Amino acid sequence: MANRLANATSPYLLQHAENPVDWWEWGPEAFEEARRRDAPVLLSVGYAACHWCHVMAHESFEDEATARLMNEGFVSIKVDREERPDVDAIYMQATQMMTGQGGWPMTVVLDHDGAPFFAGTYFPDRPRHGQPAFTQVLAAIQEAWRDRPDDVRAATEQISAHLNDTAQPPSAPITTETLDAAVERLASEFDPLAGGFGNAPKFPPTMVLELLRRYDGDKARHMLARTTAAMAGGGIYDQVGGGFARYAVDRGWVVPHFEKMLYDNAQLVGLYARLGTEQGDRVADETADFMLRELRTAEGGFASALDADSEGEEGRFYVWTPAQLKEALGESRGEWAAALFGVTEDGTFEGGTSTLQLRHFPADADERRRLAEVRALLLDARAERVRPARDDKVVAAWNGLAISGLCDAGRRLARPDLVEAALAAGELLVGTHLVPTGATNLRLLRVSRDGTAGSHAGVLEDYGCVASGFVALAQATADPVWLHRATGLLDEALRDFAADDGGFFDTHADAERLLARPRDPGDNASPSGLSSTVHALLDAHALTGEGRYRDAAEAALASVSALAARAPRFTGWSLAAAATLAEGGPIEVAVVGPDGADRGALEQRALRIPGAVVVAAAGPTGIPLLEGREPVDGRPAAYVCRGFVCDRPVTTPDEL
Repeated sequence: MANRLANATSPYLLQHAENPVDWWEWGPEAFEEARRRDAPVLLSVGYAACHWCHVMAHESFEDEATARLMNEGFVSIKVDREERPDVDAIYMQATQMMTGQGGWPMTVVLDHDGAPFFAGTYFPDRPRHGQPAFTQVLAAIQEAWRDRPDDVRAATEQISAHLNDTAQPPSAPITTETLDAAVERLASEFDPLAGGFGNAPKFPPTMVLELLRRYDGDKARHMLARTTAAMAGGGIYDQVGGGFARYAVDRGWVVPHFEKMLYDNAQLVGLYARLGTEQGDRVADETADFMLRELRTAEGGFASALDADSEGEEGRFYVWTPAQLKEALGESRGEWAAALFGVTEDGTFEGGTSTLQLRHFPADADERRRLAEVRALLLDARAERVRPARDDKVVAAWNGLAISGLCDAGRRLARPDLVEAALAAGELLVGTHLVPTGATNLRLLRVSRDGTAGSHAGVLEDYGCVASGFVALAQATADPVWLHRATGLLDEALRDFAADDGGFFDTHADAERLLARPRDPGDNASPSGLSSTVHALLDAHALTGEGRYRDAAEAALASVSALAARAPRFTGWSLAAAATLAEGGPIEVAVVGPDGADRGALEQRALRIPGAVVVAAAGPTGIPLLEGREPVDGRPAAYVCRGFVCDRPVTTPDEL
């Protein structure tokens, strides 16, 4: 019999709709029920593509005896962290404070006011590896709630006080010295053998890599080149279908955690396109194809994720044995593919299977054609396997990232189909997620599914990422309507998310009041709300000339300077913006003239400038950067401005 989650729109919540647990969605009704019963609230947070969330669900939430303990002793709430990042942020902060670590599934126990007094992540169904069984945890919490209320109250008061401590480090500009020190610190944490930073597990450090791309120095260039090459050649990259998995469990990027997330691929498709290398173009091209083939929804948006598991096994869809390669390709070609992709009898993954690696891309033209044929045959063979499940909800922020990434890739790779896909996603966001509230105000809804928006309000990362996507569309199409939509979102962010010190809160001023108002300027798997908004503000300033946008961006960066100096790996996107400012940027390039090879050559050269804002059109279109710009002697011309100063127009890529 289905529980309350049967009426949810979240694919993650729907995965739990048949659990014997009497789940509630987050809301006041659940807390009222907890008060009525004098029971603690058990909050379980995860997401649809989370492997260990599936494991805990199978072991505990599908188990009748465990569910009976939960139903008798708790009011249990299930939250999709991707739908409610505000709820997730507050209780993840509490979990990290109480345990020293975080992750999903997240398990937090709350009092009737939402204050936590116990937190953890995954708990097994029986004692294992020093961890208590989940049922033991439940029994201990019930005992504490019943017999030691003073201890529970003291814990909730202490944690609540920490969560509501709003003291912020003093603001200061991010200087060139800050950037130099950040790169030196990154160099000290760099893995010279395998690329990336730190030890296993290794996550794609996309935002840090963009910082290194914009920073002028040999160390930065080496770390960028080594890491992008290592990821592209490793098992974390899908050598058959394109696209990146969430992270590698090992130091060498060989074995991934196989879930594929939109936010990773949306950022990486743009990064690899911006590299301007043969490998970068290839990886961007293949990753874009993956996004359009496997993540695009019928409405034109992009789904959130693909599961790691299929047929109950992690990675089953993606791994191969030598025998499977021969079956799909034939004896001779199968042996060639096994040698090229590093597939051995021993295997690199479980059960003698291997992830595919491509450490040395063939230089010979015939070998490249052979590789293309092999990839196509393996893609067809893999299509006969049971596919991982897809979380098909559309998240505004991640679709904003996808729009930006596809615009970058489409323009740099001369693939107008990618810009068209970005436009379709933008129109979906406008038609489904964007809600006018009065003459000038715009509100964003965070998620939709099957073309219908959910009720959850957008958070700052939605406003920042979507505004960045709309600015990217304004540059790619020269259509001022996208710039108008972007500045409308930025005006809303400046009005209702801003903090007194120049930074930002993560939730709207009139959002649901939680235990604390979330505020985290650090980047994680995707840009923080602050850093994404900073990039949108700087690009909007470049296109409009409105100084208030640049002023707001500089103030926001100053508010995060202490964190940037201390933890550059978690402020890469803010530091990338600061690196552009340090060079007098963003450089503004208006290319005007009739469409054709000459204008295209100027545009392509301009796009190679790190952090540049580039718009090309036949003439003025209503975007301020294009106003007053004309061809020179009938030839397409590029107008370049930097640091409030403009150079004379030029007509050749070399002059540019």
